[in-house]
Amino acid sequence: MSIISSKDLSKEAPRSPRIRIGGYVILGRTTDKCRADLAGKIGDYHYDCPLDNILFGFKGVKGADFKKEVEKGAADEALAKWLDTHGTPKTPEEIKTWGDGAEAYSMVNDPGKKDFFIAECKKLGLDPYKTTLFQWLEADDKASF
Repeated sequence: MSIISSKDLSKEAPRSPRIRIGGYVILGRTTDKCRADLAGKIGDYHYDCPLDNILFGFKGVKGADFKKEVEKGAADEALAKWLDTHGTPKTPEEIKTWGDGAEAYSMVNDPGKKDFFIAECKKLGLDPYKTTLFQWLEADDKASF
């Protein structure tokens, strides 16, 4: 098993979900968590979590299958290419539109997640009605380290 540049997520945060690799938001963060999980350095983070599954669901792939590619030592761009060729085919335009929507999403608009999100935002001094999921994750990462 060859893991490329595994971060120790007990000491530093994974990449922002905003960072796009091959056009995909969330991919860098998911990859960081997967590599850290394989290396036994995931800390309090979770791989194949609901956030990761926003990406996996969009592409129609499974976290376990993605993990197999990471285990092979695939670099970031190779993982983006793997996503391009597996699961549900998507055009670059569809990937961008989906990514823009994911970046703008706020859990405050989801009745099942609204109360949780409001409480979590308040802990960080964020206005839940003006905060996206990605902004909250970045603030939470910053507060943790």
